[in-house]
Amino acid sequence: MYWLNGQPCESISLLDRSFQYGDGCFTTMLTREGELDCWLYHRERMQACLDTLAIAQPNWQVVEQWLRKAALHQPLAGLKLHISRGEGGRGYSATQVSAPNVTISDFAFPQHYHQWQREGIKLGVCQTRLGLMPLLAGHKHNNRLEQVLVKTEIDQRQLTDGVVLNLSEHVIETSMANLFWRQGDTLFTPSLAMSGVAGVARRRVLEYLEQSQVNVRVGEFALADLLAAEEVFITNSILGAVPVKGIEGQSFPFGELTRSIQEMLSP
Repeated sequence: MYWLNGQPCESISLLDRSFQYGDGCFTTMLTREGELDCWLYHRERMQACLDTLAIAQPNWQVVEQWLRKAALHQPLAGLKLHISRGEGGRGYSATQVSAPNVTISDFAFPQHYHQWQREGIKLGVCQTRLGLMPLLAGHKHNNRLEQVLVKTEIDQRQLTDGVVLNLSEHVIETSMANLFWRQGDTLFTPSLAMSGVAGVARRRVLEYLEQSQVNVRVGEFALADLLAAEEVFITNSILGAVPVKGIEGQSFPFGELTRSIQEMLSP
């Protein structure tokens, strides 16, 4: 089902600025038997993006009630929370815009994710490059045309997923997840200061590693750095952690650190 400001709905105004300009943000969260997984992290992520876009904050207690009402009572499922600036305004100007619109949709858990978690996946390397946008980097705003182009390439090449670099030739993410890899006793993950999306699962992994006193390096890395890894995995809130067993012919084992991250993300 789809919900608009707490009410079941199947349409939204053509004047909504998310349709007109991609003016808003969203997050996708896992639910377990109708309970929201890591809701506070998702809320904080949305708050940060709304602040960056100068969009008024909704009543978060009410939004949480709407989410709980919309959640499917299944062992695993998902919810997408989407907030737009609202309707109206003259051109790009937001001076005459109505209150924000909050839309929620539920969806079934993708069952093939279980197989990915058990067996791992192979990645290609995408030719499509992400732009450099420090103002919006890290945020999951509603303009996702770069990801659409990346996914189009992945579909055309019949890949499961692909490593995506930015215009500076730095490894950033995959089309749907954040990237981590281990070499020796250090775990590496790309900086998202210029490109990419900072996922909730990525935040949880970094906090877990800090608590576990694992060496972590967040920085700018070339594709060669990734290919020299001893183990690789990807994360997102629905997927959890999935081992990467190969990238463009380079093979990787299903490592112990990946297993521990899987257990942490899927209690």
